Amino acid sequence: MKKGFLILTVMAALASACSRPQPKEALPYETQVDSLLSLMTLEEKIGQMNQYNGFWDVTGPAPSEGDASMKYENLRKGLVGSMLNITGVEEVRKVQKIAVEESRLGIPLIIGFDMIHGMKTMSPIPLAEAASWDMEAIEASSRIGAREAAAMGVNWTFAPMVDVGRDARWGRVMEGSGEDPYLTALIAKARVKGYQGDDLSDPLTIAACVKHFAGYGFSESGRDYNTVDVGTTTLYNTILPPFKAALDAGARTFMNSFNDLNGIPATGNSFLQREILKGEWGFTGFVVSDWGSIGEMVPHRYAADGKDAALKAAKAGSDMDMESYLYIKHLKELVESGEIEESLIDDAVRRILRVKFELGLFEDPYRYCNEELEKEIVGQADHQAGVLDIAKKSIVLLKNEGNLLPLQKSGLKVAVIGALASDKDSPLGSWRGLAETNSAVSVLEGLQAYPGNTYRYAKGADLVLEQPVFLKEVKINSSDRSGFAEAIQAARSSDIVLAVMGENGFQSGEARSRSEIGLPGLQQELLEELVKANKKIILVSMSGRPLDLSWADQNIPAIVQSWHLGSQSGNAIAQVIFGDYNPSGKLPMSFPRSVGQLPIYYNQKSTGRPNDPGSDIVFWSHYADVKNDALYPFGHGLSYTAFSYSDLKTEKSADGVVDVNITVTNSGPVSGEEVVQLYLKDHVASITRPIKELKGFQKISLNTGEQKTLQFKLTDAELGFFDGTGKFIVEPGTFTIWVGGSSSADMSTEFTLD
Repeated sequence: MKKGFLILTVMAALASACSRPQPKEALPYETQVDSLLSLMTLEEKIGQMNQYNGFWDVTGPAPSEGDASMKYENLRKGLVGSMLNITGVEEVRKVQKIAVEESRLGIPLIIGFDMIHGMKTMSPIPLAEAASWDMEAIEASSRIGAREAAAMGVNWTFAPMVDVGRDARWGRVMEGSGEDPYLTALIAKARVKGYQGDDLSDPLTIAACVKHFAGYGFSESGRDYNTVDVGTTTLYNTILPPFKAALDAGARTFMNSFNDLNGIPATGNSFLQREILKGEWGFTGFVVSDWGSIGEMVPHRYAADGKDAALKAAKAGSDMDMESYLYIKHLKELVESGEIEESLIDDAVRRILRVKFELGLFEDPYRYCNEELEKEIVGQADHQAGVLDIAKKSIVLLKNEGNLLPLQKSGLKVAVIGALASDKDSPLGSWRGLAETNSAVSVLEGLQAYPGNTYRYAKGADLVLEQPVFLKEVKINSSDRSGFAEAIQAARSSDIVLAVMGENGFQSGEARSRSEIGLPGLQQELLEELVKANKKIILVSMSGRPLDLSWADQNIPAIVQSWHLGSQSGNAIAQVIFGDYNPSGKLPMSFPRSVGQLPIYYNQKSTGRPNDPGSDIVFWSHYADVKNDALYPFGHGLSYTAFSYSDLKTEKSADGVVDVNITVTNSGPVSGEEVVQLYLKDHVASITRPIKELKGFQKISLNTGEQKTLQFKLTDAELGFFDGTGKFIVEPGTFTIWVGGSSSADMSTEFTLD
C-alpha cells in the first residue's frame, strides 16, 4: 500500500467504529478532522499552514537543487498545505499525486489562483460589474469564472475583494465594488454564492476568499501597500459590513491585507482576526496571508525578524502563510520553546483541514482533475453569451446631450479614433486569469455587426510604446503625434466621431496607483483637436477606475463609460451605441471634477461648516477653484428613455418597520431598465452620521408608458448604526428619505422613529 493511502485506512477505521455500518461521508467533518489531526506530527501540522507558489514545470523532471528542490522535498514530506498558480488538469494532477501518494498521510492540496473576473473567458472587471447593480447577473458571471477555474484544477479563488474604495488613484478599485458599503455587501454575497454555489463539494464550485481584511481600500493617498488610519466608527460602519455579509453568505476563507490598522499590520492583528472574525463573528474557515505579508511585518518595523514575524502572525490568527516561508522555518522551534502553544497550531490546521473536507478533497483528491470536463467547460459558447450579458449591463451612459445616442444603424459616415478602438487586449483588464493576450472583441470588430454605416479608423496616437505585461510598468506614449493629422482629417470628413480613449488594461490593478487620473498620454490633446474638427463626438471612456473627465464633460456631447468589459467588450459597446441595448448602468464610484478632490464619495459627513453662507464669505468647507460635489455622482447613469417618480409615501407598521412606497413611470420613448435607489439621513445621532446613505434599491424594467409602484422596507438593520465600540444601536429621531435614479435624487419625505 502506498503511504498516501494511510488516510483512507484511518477513515475506514472511523467508519467501522460507529455503532452501525454507515458510509464514510456520514461521519461529521469535525470527527474526521480531529482524528486526522491526532495522527499528525508537529512538522506535518505546520506543513498544512505552508503555501507555495508553483515552483517548477511539473511536466518536466523534478528539481534537483536550489529553492525549488527544497519546496519539492517538502511537498513529498507532506509539509505543504496549498499551492497557488498551478493550473490545468495535467499539472494539478501531478502535484496532487505527489501530496496524496508520496507523503506519509496523503493529505490533499488545496489549489489557489487569482480568478478575479474570469479564468479563460473574461467577464468585465469587478468595478464594472458593480455598475450593473444586478445581483443575479453578477452571481452568474462569478459562476462562469468558477466553472472554468474548477474545470482547470483550481478549487480556491482569491476573490471577492470587498474593500470599500473612495480614492480613484488606488489601482485596486478595479477589483472592488466601489465606494458604498451597502452595495458592496450585496455584491459580496452574490459573488460568494456564484463561486461556492450551494454545495462546496460540487466539482464545478470553488472556495471563495474574501479580501483584504481589513481597511486596504483606505490606503493613504491612494497609494498601494500604504498605511491606513481610520477611526472605529468608519471601521464598523463602512469597512467591515461587506466582510460580514460575505461571511454570512458562507465564504470559507479570508485573506488579510498588506496595510496596518491602528498601528498593527493586518497580518499580525489579533483584534481583526481573532477578536472580530473568529470570535465575535464565529468564522470557522481559515485565514491566509497576502503574498509575503507575514515577512513584510519586518519592514513595517512591527517584527524584529522573520522568526518574530511568524510568532506574531500565528498568534494573531493568520492560519496559512502565502509565500514567505516563515511558518515552515520557525513555527516548530517556537512551539518547542514554549513561545507558541501547540493548541494555536492545532486550531489553524483544523480550520484548513475542515475546508479541504468540505471541498470533497478527502473523498476524492482528484475531484478537480477531469480532463474531459476541462475540454467541455473552458471557453464554452454559453460562457461568451453570459459575459456579453453582464458587459452590456455594466456600461454607464454619463452624458447624452441632444440625444446624440443611440446612433442610427445606416447612412452615417463614422470616424472611429483612438488606439483603444482597435485594442483587443486592454478590454481584458487587469487580473485577467489565463485569458489569451489580444483575445477580446475590439470596438472596431463590434461595429462590424452594423454594416449599414461607413467607418473610417484612425489611431491618432499610440497609447503605449510596447505591449504591457503584468509585472512591469506601462510605458505611455507622450511624444509621437504623427497620427494626429489623419485622425483630424477623418473627424472633419465624417458625420460623427466615435473617440475610444482611456486606460490601457494594465494601468489599473495591484501596484497601479496613479497621481493623475486624466486621459493618459496624448489622448487629451488629441481629443481637444478632434473637437475643433467636429463637434459631434461620442467619447467611449475605457478604464479600470473613475477618470477625470471634467474637460470632456464641458466639451463633448455624449460620454459612455465602458470600463474594461472583458472578452465581449466590443460587441457590448456596439450594441449600446446603436441602441440594441438601452444602457442601465449606474456608477458605483463618484467621478471627480479634479484629482484634488480625492478621496470623494457621496456619503460624506456634513462637518460644522457644510454650506456656503454667502457669496463673499470664504470661511466654510470648500475649494477655491472647484465645486465640492462630484462631476458624476454615485448612482448616476442615464438611459435612452426617461423615468419619472411620484407618490413617495411612508408608513410605520406595528412591528417598527417603515414601509416606503414610490411610483416609477417610464415617460420616455423606449423600454428600459431603471435602478430605483433609496437614501436615508438620520438628522441627529449620538455620533456624527453621513449626509445620506444608500439603504435600498430595486432594478426594474418598464415599457414606454408603463408604471410600477415599488415598496421598500426599512428595518432596524437599515435604520441603525455601529458606535465606536462596535455596538449596533437604533436611536429614535427624525429621518429623511430620498428616492430616485442616483444619489442626487431630490424627491424626499420625512418620518419620525419613536
